[in-house]
This record gives sequence, structure tokens and C-alpha cells, in this order.
Amino acid sequence: MFLPIVSSTFGAVERKSRTDPTEAGASTIVDEPTTGRTFSTSRRVSVADADPTGRMELDAVARFLQDTGNDDTDDAGLPALGLAWVARRAAIEVRHPASSREKLKLTTWCSGTGPRWAERRTSITGEQGARIEAAVIWVHLDATSGRPVPWGSEFATRYLEATHGRRVDAKLRHEKEAPAGATSTPWSFRATDMDAFGHVNNAAYLAIAEELLELDASPVRIEVEWRGPSVAGELLTIWSATEDSERQLWVRSTTDASLRATIRKSALTD
Repeated sequence: MFLPIVSSTFGAVERKSRTDPTEAGASTIVDEPTTGRTFSTSRRVSVADADPTGRMELDAVARFLQDTGNDDTDDAGLPALGLAWVARRAAIEVRHPASSREKLKLTTWCSGTGPRWAERRTSITGEQGARIEAAVIWVHLDATSGRPVPWGSEFATRYLEATHGRRVDAKLRHEKEAPAGATSTPWSFRATDMDAFGHVNNAAYLAIAEELLELDASPVRIEVEWRGPSVAGELLTIWSATEDSERQLWVRSTTDASLRATIRKSALTD
């Protein structure tokens, strides 16, 4: 359920039902459902997943989320379903970071839907106290046209019960323009950030957060919104600004200034 391609038709998913109440997608961290499908697996944080202090890095967290989603759809008997979605928006709350070599339990489920998208929740806990919560909006695409389409009966049969009828939208919420006074940093993705679909993998954008957001072991919430594809070697500019203790990054093409993604960091309080 984690595909790192980006459709040019995102505007089509902005519409929502006028009769069903909806919540903001990938904004609220909901609890694990009491009924319906959940899927659990385990993974150990490798040395390559951690920074010099031993803290698991955000791009590694994102890769674990991707892998768990794919493992879920494989386990559900729907491997093709895992290749039909594109990430729209994500919220990741690192309440207690994972550590190098820590064994993690990852539990995932569908926590809400819209006509052509769904929210996947994943909860990560570790034997050394790690706790990371994530919600991601994924838009369902037609494999041929790349346009958003309804998710279909097979998805409904396996995943809808766990939503308990919760409806979510697929709107992007970050400001599209950096304010006056924002600072800039050049950036290019590496060839190793590319995937089999010819675009930079979604998880690679979290490396920008690692590089520019001064992360440590403090509880933190990171939001990412993807707007357009990038490729390795492309010249990008990262604009950065801080307002009311929140820091936001804008990832833009240096060539045509098109916005590829936004990343926002805010502190978590108990």
C-alpha cells in the first residue's frame, strides 16, 4: 500500500462527500480498532538505520512503514493492491525514538477512507521503549491512467471494518509559499534514492528532515505532504522558516520553482 509515484491529477481527490462528515486525513492519531483487520510484524533497527547517537532516523522509520504496509497487503492475499497507491500526506509522531539494534513491533490497519483514498495507521513499539505513531493518506490510482479511482470491493472486504465508518479527507494543509525571510539550501537526491518506478522514494524526503530540522531524542511530530515527483541529480532548493515554534521546509525545483513537497516539524507535549 506504499507506492512512491506521484500523480499529476491530485486535484481530483480534493472533492469529498457533501453528506458524510469527514475528518482531516493524516492529522489525528486514532487508537487501534477493537474489531477489524490489523496486521503485526517485527523488525530490528540496523546500524545503518541510526544516527551517530543511536537514534533511529526518520527516513528509516518511513522505510519501515512502507515495508509493513506491503507486508500487510501481501498477507491479505492482495499483493497487487500494494502497488496501486500514492502517498499524499503523512503525520509521524516520534514519542520515544527507537534505538540501534532495538527490536520493534509494528502494527498497521486502515483507520479511515474517502471515495478514492484511505488512511493507514501504523503503531511502532520497541523492547527498549520506542513508541512511534504514524498516519498516512494514500490515494488509490488506476494503473493505466494514473488517475484516482475508487478502491474496490476486495479492499472493502478486508479493510473497511477496522475503520468503524470513519471518513477522512485527502486535503493538503501546509502553506504552499515560504514567508519572506526564509532561508535556502541546495539539495539533490542520490541515485540510491530512486526506486523501481522511476521516482525518488517517499522515504527519501525524510532524509531532508534529518539534515535540516535538528532532530534529537525529544518527542516530535513531523508532517510531510507530497505534491510532485523528483528524480536523482535534479537541482532542488529547500526553503526553511520558523513560526510559533514550528519549522517548515519547502522542497522546490531550482529550475522552475515547482513545489515537490513540504515538511513541518512541531514539538510534542504529553
